[in-house]
Amino acid sequence: MRILLIEDDTRIRQDVTAALETSGYVVDSESDGEEAWFLGDTESYAAAILDLGLPGMDGLTILKRWRAAGRNFPVLVLTARGAWTERVEGIDAGADDYLPKPFRMEELTARLRAIIRRSGGQANAVITVGEAELDTRQMRLSVRGVPINLSPQEYRLLAYLMLNKGRVVSQQELSEHLQSVHFERESNAVEVLVGRVRRKLPVALIETRRGFGYIVEDPEPVQ
Repeated sequence: MRILLIEDDTRIRQDVTAALETSGYVVDSESDGEEAWFLGDTESYAAAILDLGLPGMDGLTILKRWRAAGRNFPVLVLTARGAWTERVEGIDAGADDYLPKPFRMEELTARLRAIIRRSGGQANAVITVGEAELDTRQMRLSVRGVPINLSPQEYRLLAYLMLNKGRVVSQQELSEHLQSVHFERESNAVEVLVGRVRRKLPVALIETRRGFGYIVEDPEPVQ
């Protein structure tokens, strides 16, 4: 899954990027408010981590513009400002969660996982589809209790489909969430990756909807 990180402090930006990549995310990072607003307005993200104090355009203005334009991906706000009134203002502007600085990376990644799950209608950190279980905390997939070894790219693809279970996801959307905006996206990369994941799974989990994309959904109950 692709995350937009907006932070003007170079050290924090680098540390958060490293933590997110270790947790299996693809990260687009930006320090300038104007550039960050443009990325969030034109690209597809699973979530954004947004600092409030930014050059060019402040974080609250960015958030308000995204929400006014119908950009509804979840947003975790970071700020050194400690006043509760500012936290309320951020949440009222459309933030999904709020984390004051300084913070622990473990808390940041936990909060990020939670807002992404909630945006997909998932409350539990372990997502179950039929006989498959995805532990989003440990980035592990098991089928019938047996662990399945996935590469980082394979995990990201399957995690995105399972987080959006019941919804058809297009190849373009999957491609956007598998690689950074700075990488050229190959036209058949998603199809090849889906094929690799299917060969590793002992059950038919990913269904192709011709002309539309891919879907993972709970099996129909036996009558």
